[in-house]
Amino acid sequence: MNWMFRVSAAVLASLIPAVFPAANAEVAAANKSVNSTANPNIVFILADDLGLGDLGCYNPKSKIATPNMDRIATEGMRFNDAHTPSAVCSPTRYGVLTGRYAWRSRLKNGVLWGYSRSLIEPGRETVASLLKKQGYATAAVGKWHLGLQQTDENVTAPVPDASEILPEDHPHAVDYSRPLSPGPNSVGFDYFFGIPASLDMNPYVYVENDHVVEAATNEIARSAHRRQGGDGVWRAGKIAPSFKHIDVLPRITEKATEWLGQQSAEKPFFLYFPLSAPHTPWVPTEEFMKDSKVGYYGGFVAQVDWVVGQVLKTLDERGLAENTMIVLTSDNGSHWPVSDIEQWGHAANMHYRGQKADIWEAGHRVPFLVRWPGRIAKESTSDRTICLTDFMATAAEMTGAELPATAGEDSFSLLAELIGADESKSSARPAVVHHSLNGTFAIRRNHWKLVIDNLGSGGFTAPKTVQPKDGQPAGQLYDLATDPSEKNNVYLKNKQVIADLRAELERIRSSGRSQ
Repeated sequence: MNWMFRVSAAVLASLIPAVFPAANAEVAAANKSVNSTANPNIVFILADDLGLGDLGCYNPKSKIATPNMDRIATEGMRFNDAHTPSAVCSPTRYGVLTGRYAWRSRLKNGVLWGYSRSLIEPGRETVASLLKKQGYATAAVGKWHLGLQQTDENVTAPVPDASEILPEDHPHAVDYSRPLSPGPNSVGFDYFFGIPASLDMNPYVYVENDHVVEAATNEIARSAHRRQGGDGVWRAGKIAPSFKHIDVLPRITEKATEWLGQQSAEKPFFLYFPLSAPHTPWVPTEEFMKDSKVGYYGGFVAQVDWVVGQVLKTLDERGLAENTMIVLTSDNGSHWPVSDIEQWGHAANMHYRGQKADIWEAGHRVPFLVRWPGRIAKESTSDRTICLTDFMATAAEMTGAELPATAGEDSFSLLAELIGADESKSSARPAVVHHSLNGTFAIRRNHWKLVIDNLGSGGFTAPKTVQPKDGQPAGQLYDLATDPSEKNNVYLKNKQVIADLRAELERIRSSGRSQ
């Protein structure tokens, strides 16, 4: 049961004075003057394809200046062993909002597309719906990528795989001329503004709440990647007449800060801010290219840092920063192959093996920074292994909400870790399950990581799939304590470790929950 693994809100509240006695008194006074509620505001910024090694606070050798993201680390906690539940975006977003691994849903591999139907099951609790019940104002601004609408009951065509690219006229495709429900508003968000999927996926439109802002009546041709001298990389398809890819990041930043500016100290708020960058197409505005040492990608990461700065500035100007927890992370590792490392001399994923989409560490090990003035010690760090699915249980613990048994099945609260409370052994996460683009599984427990039945990457890095031959290991086993770059497969030397990890993964998969 979830409650066995979570320290109660009341117990944690009693622990805070012992941990930060001076800070606690200061924060209590701040709460009294700034906010009439004890519940903190929450801003969750989810960058798109941002690498651990892009941030200076993780990588002193980074060639990209990230002062605003580094500021969050300086003023809060940096997690050094944080992971996404998937090495690609849609399943990670599902996990963030539901606290549940996406492979438990109908999405078994790959991602959703611009015409994909809603992935979050009707009636499923999300972070937004949970916080809304706790009296929060809720908003999502940015890249949704979790599907829209449900198929009409009278559609008799076979249901396609969730990751299948659907043409506009497919019977199961989203009809953008109709209300886009279910969607963000249906899963707990009072307000939504953003784009349906990734910035390189058609249709290219803005959506506000449950409707398109401007219909996609024009067509746009495919663009090649920057690596091939193109304008970015986007697929051919429908586009709204006024839609320009380069405008999206500034536009969603304007909408997010505008919404924050409308909030008051009288009611707590939750802003989920999934960015469209630095995912392709790499389209930074001109001012961010002036000092870039890593081409268009470096410029786009610099613009992401500026976006973070705009959020911090708005919170400061509104007097809301002291009672706001801000989380900054990424939906997977950077799409940064060896050829880019060699060309630019920049390790976007640091020394970790692989890249976005891979089952290896660079596919799912991400930055995770949290600032909460007065609660989280400045310049603190954590080596605890965590997963982005843990956000839901953390939000529940912070606000005193009870998670039902049917929610947050793969979520563990980080609150005790964040505030420095003495955490009981029973609250530790038993294991993290990793998932790649093609559906390859891996399980991580303590310093051991087991990749199941594949000697390849499971993602973008070749070879993707390697079937074992006679005498070869049947999978990959790495001791991350001594081999964080996954260079030495010790599968054949640790039979009992493999048996234990396989059994644990099977239990997690078959039981329907991680606990």
